[in-house]
Amino acid sequence: MQTVQHYHVASGSFYVSRQKPLFLDAYLGTCVGVALFDEESGVGGLIHLLLPEPISLAGSFQPEKYASTGFPLFLRALYDEGASKNNLKAVIAGGALVGPIESADLELDIGGRTVETVMSYLKEEKILIEQSETGGFFTACLTLNLANGRCSIEPAGSDRLTPDIEAQVPTVEEIEQSMVAIQPIPQVALKILRLVDEKEYDIQALTAEIRKDQVISAKTLKLCNSVMFAGTSKIESLDHALIYIGLQMLVKLVISASVDNYFSHTSSGYSLCKGGLFHHAIGTAIISEKLADLTGRVKPGLAYTAGLLHDIGKVVLDQYVTSAYPLFYRKLNDAGRSFSETEKAILGIDHTEIGSDLARKWSFPESLIDVIRHHHRPEDATRHLELVHTVYLADLLMSRFNTGLELERLGTESLSARLNAIGLSVERFPDIVDLIPVGVFESSPELALGQK
Repeated sequence: MQTVQHYHVASGSFYVSRQKPLFLDAYLGTCVGVALFDEESGVGGLIHLLLPEPISLAGSFQPEKYASTGFPLFLRALYDEGASKNNLKAVIAGGALVGPIESADLELDIGGRTVETVMSYLKEEKILIEQSETGGFFTACLTLNLANGRCSIEPAGSDRLTPDIEAQVPTVEEIEQSMVAIQPIPQVALKILRLVDEKEYDIQALTAEIRKDQVISAKTLKLCNSVMFAGTSKIESLDHALIYIGLQMLVKLVISASVDNYFSHTSSGYSLCKGGLFHHAIGTAIISEKLADLTGRVKPGLAYTAGLLHDIGKVVLDQYVTSAYPLFYRKLNDAGRSFSETEKAILGIDHTEIGSDLARKWSFPESLIDVIRHHHRPEDATRHLELVHTVYLADLLMSRFNTGLELERLGTESLSARLNAIGLSVERFPDIVDLIPVGVFESSPELALGQK
């Protein structure tokens, strides 16, 4: 019996092929997905568009990210493979307003403008639009079956729904016991977190700490030698790694390797796909670092670390979300209900509260504790305001433009004030989106780590 594989088409990319037993999936929030298929030639493909058009030369330009530049490339790839514009049929999805909606969402209308650009190309090519489900308020998964050209548009996460069963809601004592049972973060990682939190740190002191933990050292070297850093010679020592990839990248790899085991690599609980929690953490870390570089308000290394650890509370609660998933999913999709409100309604606590408790228990620096506790409502932080706002914005960008990783949805209430807190404006929001490295949207967190 032949197993049919699924291929995740990440934001800012497309996939074109001839008829084969393969499903193409694109998880869409604000982004727009377009599936095209020619029944006669058996050629089809799917594109996952991030923005309507290029915004700034400062961005990590890749034409596939934009409807104005990527869609013509997508069409050309289909034609080169043997598709005929006269036989192609299109299905369009996405462009949603995800999560609590504010006026800023309506004014920016990123998804709506992306749809309009796609529609203009389809009209120009006289390609039949067979189905279009755009706008709305929920994330969706657009799937193209390359074996027969059939498409489906389903709410993201709905495939895990089961008939109504009684949710297993934990007690406060059970949650506390789960927090106690988690193995503390390695001492070497904790010392590095403290070093990164300082204004300056000694390179020799840092590498000396890394060497004390053979497991972390081995994991770090494994990441160094992964496909993202593939070169002519193998990296065999931390000293070699320092020369080859530099101090900042080495620190990121060490911290990432240290927390990897805490994030579930299954597709249950908060995750909507395998490794969704870890991928979301890596993506938020990378974007936080990019924003820190852009604004100059916080240290990029600290921003990366804070972004990586902002959802550590989900490590404690993940198993309980798994057991109560149908109830969690339904309540999350109730109009006007925020993510934290859904957690509290079912679990009695949210991941920001339990996460900050865990961080304090592990003696994290106060800057990281503040981020973990307040990244959903950054204005509630009393210290480290700029760092908390930076991670909030990175988290928001991941939840809007890289959906399908996990259940979380962030609202844009007070977005203007939150942007102003780090010297940005609502008008620059598309420009900020444009700065996101494309690798963040890839299925492999290791590939994302390699983005500059």
